Amino acid sequence: MSTRRSDEFEELRPLLFAIAYRILGSVAEAEDAVQETWLRFSSVQTRPASTKAFLSAVVTRISIDVLRSARVRRETYVGQWFPEPLLADPYADPARSAELADSVSMAALLLLERLTPLERAVFVLREAFGFGFAEVAAAVGRSEAACRQLTVRARRHMDVGRPRFEADRHERDELAARFFDALRDGDVAALRELLAADVQMVGDGGGKAPALANAVSGAANVARLLASVFPLVFRTDMSLERREVNGQPGAVLRDRDGNVAGTVTLDVLDGRIQMIRSVANPDKLGHLGPVADGWAIARAVQRARRPRA
Repeated sequence: MSTRRSDEFEELRPLLFAIAYRILGSVAEAEDAVQETWLRFSSVQTRPASTKAFLSAVVTRISIDVLRSARVRRETYVGQWFPEPLLADPYADPARSAELADSVSMAALLLLERLTPLERAVFVLREAFGFGFAEVAAAVGRSEAACRQLTVRARRHMDVGRPRFEADRHERDELAARFFDALRDGDVAALRELLAADVQMVGDGGGKAPALANAVSGAANVARLLASVFPLVFRTDMSLERREVNGQPGAVLRDRDGNVAGTVTLDVLDGRIQMIRSVANPDKLGHLGPVADGWAIARAVQRARRPRA
């Protein structure tokens, strides 16, 4: 295998992962799709006219096939399903920075779940990455006219609940910093002030880690719950590492040994937090590092709840 072909692939790897992740909502599955793309590329005898077009088409078709089988598994998923958290998007394009940021958010990825695998692939290539319809058609094996129709249908579905986020990045991050400070202090009043009246808090444990059984709604309810739980969490030597998660303000929770216990993501709009999503399912955290034992942490929190002698 020529070094040149390997170099070409590595140069395009961030783009291929970015496409696959947006179609699949899974870091592990996206990485597998990229690896399968490399295996197919390395076995091609004839050099493609456009390496980018060829690889984009291959990773898209692989991702569509994987998504179809993943949809079946998700039907039996325990509790709320969220995408695997992504701390850093490896692909950047200054000309499409807004589209790329919006398309990787948890809210957008959950909306994409409403689409068929083919609609999702076409929407991602066209709307997030700006592929021309000829390129999209070649990637998914449909006519340009069919891809235009798929795009219109996908936009219609997405526009119903398209997420909006705080436009001013500085204000968004400042509000998030205040939120996490209040979380550490267990300050109910400060938390409530930062939450939208109809805020929701939802967790994904997949039945494999402690998580909310149902969404908690309303500023007062969410503030009380956060203030009652997180001070106890921190008493067990848990730490909270501020990070951007899926392009939005968030944090990674770690146990005393630095193992990943979960992530928290905030949707911010109009100076208030609209949605709080947490992911604790250990199957979705392995790409972030060694994973903590969520049940052990829950037992430690229960012990911390008991009055001290």
